Formats: sequence, structure tokens, C-alpha cells
Amino acid sequence: MTAFLTGCLTGALVGTVAATPARAADPAPLLQQLADPEAPDADRLQSDILREWSKSGSPAMDLLLQRGQAAIESGDAEAAIEHLTALTDHAPGFAEGWNARATAFFLMGEFGPSLADIRQTLALNPAHWGALAGLGAILEETGRDDAAADAFRASLAINPHQPEVQEALDRILRATEGVEL
Repeated sequence: MTAFLTGCLTGALVGTVAATPARAADPAPLLQQLADPEAPDADRLQSDILREWSKSGSPAMDLLLQRGQAAIESGDAEAAIEHLTALTDHAPGFAEGWNARATAFFLMGEFGPSLADIRQTLALNPAHWGALAGLGAILEETGRDDAAADAFRASLAINPHQPEVQEALDRILRATEGVEL
């Protein structure tokens, strides 16, 4: 489950900047193409969108994101949280900082802070399929299968090219099949 959530949430960072950093290019046309289950270049579309989402508009903030993500990948969630907290403090309008920190909190078993950061990610970027999938993973982990299924469905509506999310949804549906709701 940890690898699943890490993949979902990361998709994929010293100075102070304005509360809302410069925005990356609008990925809306790419998201529209990605939503097509038959999109022949889904991997490229996902990469292009994630690359745009990882641009804060500040080289210093981008460096913090990179350091946080590297710490997550190396298994050092505490260091990741330090880098990513600095990022969210200095660039609170940058959704990817919140998303990466949600992943680090999850890896430490801190579901409450992870959920708070997912909530902030989705407030800033409602199309963040990884945050929705991470939300689903936490809800499933805490026994809230109906809500988890809803989060997985929402993630798949944005990006249907996530076999691990489809598998998670299928697992929940099999487990609850025949159970009166």
C-alpha cells in the first residue's frame, strides 16, 4: 500500500516568494486528452502534466520540491517533511508541495496530516489525480471503503490510465460485493 500511495501522490523544490508563485503552463488541454481511455500517448501526457505541476515559478522552491521528493525516494520521510514544510511555508499556493508532503506524512503513518495536505492539494488543483488516489488509499486503509471507492473513481475520471488505482477500486468492489449499503 505504501508504494501505491507514494506513486499516486508523487506522480512523479531558500528564500521567500510571493504567497502565490507564478503558474506553470495551463495543462487543461493535456488533461482533456488524458481523460480519453483510448489516448495512445497517455504516458507522455501524464509526464507532461506532472512536469508542469512541478513548476512553482521559483528555482528555490523547485529545489525544495526536488529535495523533498529525493528524500521520499530514499526512504527519509522526516527529511522530506522538513524540506516540504519549508516549501509549503514559502509557497502556500503551490499544490505540488502539499501533495509531496502528504506522501511523506503517509509514509510515517501520519494519516491526519496527510489528509490535511491532500485537502490543500485538491483545493489548489482539483484535477490532481494522484492526490485523489492517495485520498482513496488512506480511506481504504482506515476502513472507509465506500468513500475510498468514490475517491478512486474521481481519480480515474481524470486519468483512466492508472492500473494500480483501477486494481484498488476493483479490490474494494469485490470486497463489498453483495454487502447491502
